[in-house]
Amino acid sequence: MEDIKYGIIGGSGLYQMDDLKVMEEVTVDTPFGPPSDAYIIGRLDEKKVAFLPRHGRGHRILPSELNFRANIFGFKALGVERLLSVSAVGSLKVEHKPLDIVLPDQFFDRTRGRASTFFGQGIVAHVSFADPICPDLINRVQSAGHAVGINMKRGGTYLCMEGPAFSTRAESLVYRSWGMDLIGMTNLQEAKLAREAEICYVTIALVTDYDCWYEHAAAVNTEMIIANLTQNIKNAQKVLRQSLRDLTLDGACSCRSALKDTIFTDPAVIPAAAKARLRPIIGKYLRA
Repeated sequence: MEDIKYGIIGGSGLYQMDDLKVMEEVTVDTPFGPPSDAYIIGRLDEKKVAFLPRHGRGHRILPSELNFRANIFGFKALGVERLLSVSAVGSLKVEHKPLDIVLPDQFFDRTRGRASTFFGQGIVAHVSFADPICPDLINRVQSAGHAVGINMKRGGTYLCMEGPAFSTRAESLVYRSWGMDLIGMTNLQEAKLAREAEICYVTIALVTDYDCWYEHAAAVNTEMIIANLTQNIKNAQKVLRQSLRDLTLDGACSCRSALKDTIFTDPAVIPAAAKARLRPIIGKYLRA
């Protein structure tokens, strides 16, 4: 199958791309188990795209149950080099209002024991993650937003919590005191694994609520999120369409060589099973 260079992860409310001319659905077998769903392969303005609904169609997978490794490995196996991830988030600052779209450039981990690396079982690597979002991709997505009249906010920290319950008021206030901007349940692991897989990654965060810290707004609930998502998804679709029309594989970023010089294990002692398991990711560095 022809490699697919562009991928989209659809979060809550975004389970399909309206303008995507669907060609086929592809089930990818991975060493880490099954991804959230089949990858929907289609064309947008003649550009081939792989779309994956993060929580599965029908929204049936909890954040803590997501097989992040399988999801990202599947994109890598399909040939994806640029990955746009859409996610519903809560706001931890008054300036990030419900219905805003934010492009965060940092993450803070408050999850508990989620698998967030492809390595282990005989092979050790430590990638740089100081700047977790691809600088070239975030620039291009921001420019695409401007082109369709959506002035997305650039920068800020996405705090990734475990869930599935929303924050207590005490937690929300502490996160604010730390200077966090947004709160969600999914994107940190995606960003880490995309970096290990040498895939350029960006989060398009759709603000649905003020969590529960803001005394002038009701505490977050599912009804509120769904109502605001319905409106925000329309703008997200516009941004995605324009981004994909404008994207190329050119660009000066280090994402696509992120594993260079990071594998600590002596190649002579890496188990054959580990090499086989991670061949789509490490193959170009371990040719033997």
